[in-house]
Amino acid sequence: MPVALRSDFNAPAVRAAAKRSKDGPQTRRLLAVAAIYDGATRTQAAAMGGVTLQIVRDWVVKFNASGPDGLVDRKAPGQPSRLNDTHRSALAAIIESGPIPAIHGVVRWRIIDLCQWMFDEHDISIAKPTLSRELRAMGYRKLSARPRHHAQADGAIEDFKKTSPPAWTPIALEKGIDPTAIEVWWQDEARIGQKNKITRRWAKRGTRPSAPQDQRTASTYIFGAICPREGKGAALVMPRCDLHAMTLHLAEIATEIAPGAHAVLLVDQAGWHMSNQLIVPPSITIMPLPPKCPELNPVENLWQFMRDNWLSNRVFTSYEDIVGHCCEAWNKLTDQPWRIMSIGLRDWAHGF
Repeated sequence: MPVALRSDFNAPAVRAAAKRSKDGPQTRRLLAVAAIYDGATRTQAAAMGGVTLQIVRDWVVKFNASGPDGLVDRKAPGQPSRLNDTHRSALAAIIESGPIPAIHGVVRWRIIDLCQWMFDEHDISIAKPTLSRELRAMGYRKLSARPRHHAQADGAIEDFKKTSPPAWTPIALEKGIDPTAIEVWWQDEARIGQKNKITRRWAKRGTRPSAPQDQRTASTYIFGAICPREGKGAALVMPRCDLHAMTLHLAEIATEIAPGAHAVLLVDQAGWHMSNQLIVPPSITIMPLPPKCPELNPVENLWQFMRDNWLSNRVFTSYEDIVGHCCEAWNKLTDQPWRIMSIGLRDWAHGF
């Protein structure tokens, strides 16, 4: 006996659902079911749908179970994942801890190394594309690592983040201004020379793109400072890093501070930053960063952006040419205050 259709539908209701459907195969199946409601035989419904009697029977069973939605094509479930939650936890732990060169034979994990680790530790053979999809689903991406000083003290960065913003309020009280009038500035220097950097570039797989590189040694320094909250900066291009250059840079920063405001300038502990002979304008208070913690300074990220996009993959013909390109790059940056905000803002320092 043929399987009976559910009684809460009729031919007009099924045809109305077919009219609303945006899926062609679902519409065809619904029209075949509507014909059965009108009294057509299963053989006639199969001819209308261009299928066999068995398939018409399957349509009826799915329609009885889920209504019109049961006749929509669904994605095949495929093979179950070879990794369970325990495997994923172990994989995340080994990625976070990093490889041990003496044991694993590599200094960074590649997909193929993790595939071998899964086989060695859990006896699971998994393909590179499959493991790559698993890692992406877990939130992992292949990112460039930022440098960290080998002698950095444990907890130095976290401690500085906790104590620095509260320290700016006493500075405001000492200067007799509202704490909201404090401008947080960051300062650093970058050496730009003829021995230039070669960056990554798009090229066809299997090729090795080339870029010009000079071996001459002329160079100069950009003294740069930014106020990310206001999207402004101040810089000088100087022939060397010394006390005189830093004094001139502080004077340049003072010209960019808003009237009635006071700047807290965060710098690393280079000798020319902390010298007692440094002439500091009254509108600036210098605050040193913890030693060996360059990742606290967003100007380091600014140098990386400028090198990658404006100052690399080129040959400088002379010292004057280097100075000209440095000035052009910095002026281009200050013309884009949103760029300074995007690169320089920090949650712990600005409350964003």
